Amino acid sequence: MSDSQSASAPLKPKLTQDQIDAMVDLHARFLCGRLGGRRAILQNMDVSGLSFAGKDMRQVDFSGNDMRDMNLSEANFQEARVYACDLSNSDLSNANFLRSDLRGSRIEFANLKDINLNKADLRVGGIAKDGESYGVLDGVNFRGANLSGAKLTGSLAGSADFSDAIMTGVNIMGADLRNANLAGADMSGSKIVGANLLGADMNDAILVDVDLTGMTENDADFSNAITDSNVGSSVDDLEMPLAQMVERHRTWVDTVGKEGEQLDLSGFDMRSLTTLKQEKMTALKAKDSRFLGMNLYKVEMQSAILDGADFRQCDMEEADLRGSSFKGARFNHANVKGANFEPLMFGEGGAGSSRFSPTDFEGASMSYADFSKCKLKSANFKGANLTYANFSGADLREADFTGAILDNVVLEEADTTDAIFERSGPVFQFKDKD
Repeated sequence: MSDSQSASAPLKPKLTQDQIDAMVDLHARFLCGRLGGRRAILQNMDVSGLSFAGKDMRQVDFSGNDMRDMNLSEANFQEARVYACDLSNSDLSNANFLRSDLRGSRIEFANLKDINLNKADLRVGGIAKDGESYGVLDGVNFRGANLSGAKLTGSLAGSADFSDAIMTGVNIMGADLRNANLAGADMSGSKIVGANLLGADMNDAILVDVDLTGMTENDADFSNAITDSNVGSSVDDLEMPLAQMVERHRTWVDTVGKEGEQLDLSGFDMRSLTTLKQEKMTALKAKDSRFLGMNLYKVEMQSAILDGADFRQCDMEEADLRGSSFKGARFNHANVKGANFEPLMFGEGGAGSSRFSPTDFEGASMSYADFSKCKLKSANFKGANLTYANFSGADLREADFTGAILDNVVLEEADTTDAIFERSGPVFQFKDKD
């Protein structure tokens, strides 16, 4: 059962793809004014897992439908009624929702790349039956969705939830986003001039390359938002070339600190480099640095101090990050598949002569990140946000999840032997295997 349906909600009749295709054909005839055509009305049905890809669904009434895990790419939903539907985890890329009614819909963790939501109604909505509400009674839920390149000009999206969504290059000029939740959203390069953001939460949002003319903290909460003014000094502005600093750092590592100098990139904006693919930067210090969207494939950063660093949307697949500290770091939407976060042992053993150093993610934000098949033995996840994080097939033996937010975390085939889970505190709900 979807989170958007309560336990008392009636079961929805399940349709097949053949039934859907027949209905789409009749609706196409209706739109063309051909004999035998019939306007599609598809209310309170279960069409999850099916496809409307490329279909013309203008003016169809989909109210209250279960539309999860569907292929809706390039479909035309212009002026359709998609009221209080659940479209979570569906592909809506390049779909057209011009002037559509999406009030109260749930579109969490979906792909909305290049979607057209111009003049769409994204406000609060819900469905009631026999006087009791069992549908969604909130703004539209876009949490964690990919909305890059979307068009929302003139949309009504008051109280909508865009938290942790990918909204790069989005056009929201003239949109009504009063009281919307944009916390943690990546809005790099977006057009927001003229949007009504009164009361909006933009805490931790990425607003680089965004014209904020006329915007003040009285309009929205910009706490900890990353803007052009605070993103940090560019790594291009270092006192000496980075390659030379890296070489001095390697000497420092090889001589156990006797020669050379430790590389400290704390607070720097690393994005101009675009890639550190397969670089060797053991024992790097880069607290609060910005690695946003960079290629860190197979990078070696063992025993590094990376507290507060921002790795959102980075490619960190198969990286060697053993024994490093990531306290308060951000990994939202990052690809970390197959990376090595195993603990390191320093010293030769014996009382007082060795140190066990597990990887530390305390307080980190890891929502929607892919940690599948990672080596995470003994890792510390205390207080971390792991909402929708994927740990399929990961080694999580002896990991500590005390106080972590585990809503819909994926642990399929993960080894959690002797792991510590606090089940009485934060939300604890594993995502279904299907």
